Amino acid sequence: MVLVGCASVTEGGAFEGGGESGPRAGPAPVRTETGPPPAPRGAAAGLAEPAKKDLAMRLVSSAENSSLDWRRQYRYIQDIGDGRGYTGGLVGFCSGTGDMAKVVARYAAARPGSALERYLPALRGVRGSASHAGLGPPFVRAWQQAADTDPAFRAAQDAERDKDYFDPAVRQGKADGLGTLGQFVYFDAYVMHGYGDSMGGDGFRTMRRTARQRAALPADGGDEKAYLNAFLDARAASMRKEPAHRDTSRIDTAQRVFLREGNLTLRTPLVWKVYGDTFRVR
Repeated sequence: MVLVGCASVTEGGAFEGGGESGPRAGPAPVRTETGPPPAPRGAAAGLAEPAKKDLAMRLVSSAENSSLDWRRQYRYIQDIGDGRGYTGGLVGFCSGTGDMAKVVARYAAARPGSALERYLPALRGVRGSASHAGLGPPFVRAWQQAADTDPAFRAAQDAERDKDYFDPAVRQGKADGLGTLGQFVYFDAYVMHGYGDSMGGDGFRTMRRTARQRAALPADGGDEKAYLNAFLDARAASMRKEPAHRDTSRIDTAQRVFLREGNLTLRTPLVWKVYGDTFRVR
């Protein structure tokens, strides 16, 4: 399993980026799923449309979990050795960056006295480190048990994903004049890197600033494909600065493929590759 993306909210709504394990070894199977039904004619465009949001989560899961079944990732948790402690859940919430604590705190508010609530002090104590102090296998089991049995825990992950990653990315994409693909490009960058620079890596804010130096935003009259290429160039360059991020296939053989095809609305069917695996959504 490959899992990426640990980000935490800083004061002022900024985010701090996360890490990624390397590409998986072994054969490259083809994963195929039938996508959600198409949106009705006249539906509002954008990644927030429910079918497109589901597609976005499949795309992210293909890169983070080598699977299109993103709903199976609520229970995922392990230390992937990136210096950020435990990584778990839908978008790689991390104990070392603080967003895992935010998920557990939200869940504790919905389920006072749950088995996970007792780990909140430890989660707050390990922020900024790779430490497992006060956590360990009992915490891992409590996380998985909550994911397997309690819709409130899955809802807590959904809510943090939307608040810290999905909603800000879509808002910024729309403000910048980007269509559905561009909004997804932003979302994927938020998931992996967060908003602000941290831990030796560039965040979304820096990537967007670099891209704007090379191409005008569509909202300012620029060409959408040219701007997105500039953004992906900036993101790939930033990824290569960090050993954990150097494989850029989620850009090179996925997002750039859609862009070259002129698929700015992320219409299906889609075919892409990540870490050598081929995925299809019909």
